[in-house]
This record gives sequence, C-alpha cells and structure tokens, in this order.
Amino acid sequence: MQDKEEERTLINVEAKLNRDGFKKNFRVCDNRLQSIDDTEKSYGVEDVRIVDFYRFEGESNPDDMSILYAIECNDGTRGTISNSYGPLADSEVDEFLLKVQDLGKNLDKKHK
Repeated sequence: MQDKEEERTLINVEAKLNRDGFKKNFRVCDNRLQSIDDTEKSYGVEDVRIVDFYRFEGESNPDDMSILYAIECNDGTRGTISNSYGPLADSEVDEFLLKVQDLGKNLDKKHK
C-alpha cells in the first residue's frame, strides 16, 4: 500500500492527472493559455475551466510552495499548469487563473 504523503507529491499527482486525460502542459502568454507543445492554439479566459487544483509545500523550505491546476478547455483539450505561490508566483499566471475562477463563479450564479 502506498503512503498517503507519497501519493500527494507533485510528480505523482501529475502522473495521475495525465492518466485521467490531462495530457497537455499549459503556460500563460500574453493573457492567453497555450499548450507548451502547440503554440499555434491559445485560449482566452472564457474558454477555460479549472477542474481541480492541488497545493504542495516544499519538504525543506516553506517558501518552496506550488499549486497545480487541472484545466479543461472548451474544445475538450485537457492539461495542467503549475505555479509557485507566495513571493515566487508568476503574476501573469495568477491573474489569468483568477479571471477564470471569477468567470466560473459568475456563470454558476447565472444558472441558479
């Protein structure tokens, strides 16, 4: 039986998400989400949904924290994007994902 802490490593969660179909690795460039291996296609905030997210803390350094997002795009493309949080965070990634989160909350309110 695998230890629960071992299951919660970034590498193990990425591997599980990959098996679940989240195969693309995303980045944010010019306020658009792009697959690292396919820069021809990009997605705006309205095209993206955060399916889940996972937070990780560094074992030896509390400043070594990251967050991994499972993302699904409106065309069915699925993948992940990670970012540090705290002072080392990439502000462009944070801003984009915050807009996605806010848009999702507004859509949920409209459908209630």
